[in-house]
Amino acid sequence: MKLLISAVTGLSIAAAAPVMAADWTGAYAGFGVGYGDTDGPGSQDGDNATFGGHIGYNYDFGNNIVVGAELEYDRVGIDLGGAGGSIDNIGRFKLKGGYDFGPALGYAVVGAARADTSFGNDTGAVYGIGMAFPVTDQWTVSGEVLRHDFSNLNGSGSDFDTNTFNLRASFRF
Repeated sequence: MKLLISAVTGLSIAAAAPVMAADWTGAYAGFGVGYGDTDGPGSQDGDNATFGGHIGYNYDFGNNIVVGAELEYDRVGIDLGGAGGSIDNIGRFKLKGGYDFGPALGYAVVGAARADTSFGNDTGAVYGIGMAFPVTDQWTVSGEVLRHDFSNLNGSGSDFDTNTFNLRASFRF
């Protein structure tokens, strides 16, 4: 009986302990949900829930430094109010640089974002921060806060800034 109690206690402690990602190297793909908020000139502002998918690759140098690249696509559907139109989708190409804290990976991103809007398409800059946590050897959850800057959106003479917050789940191959 003592052996059974010891085994159950040991398994409970092992199950409660966070998974340590010894190596972040490899490809991954996943999905995310979040929130987006766009600010434009005058009353051309809006916000909405977001959802989409991502695919990427990380390389862990083994000295706590991790770099990677990622493609991401989000359906945002942000109505800009009045005659402002809408921002429908945002696609991103991101370069990532991070630090392996053991049970988590903190990282910064920079890259390019493409906004598909009701009045045309345009490319701008994206930058932000994120934190990833392994749940199992293959699944991670992460959160990202990103800023998108679109200057002179589609030749309109107007600048639009979009902030997004995404919660993501990724499967590591």
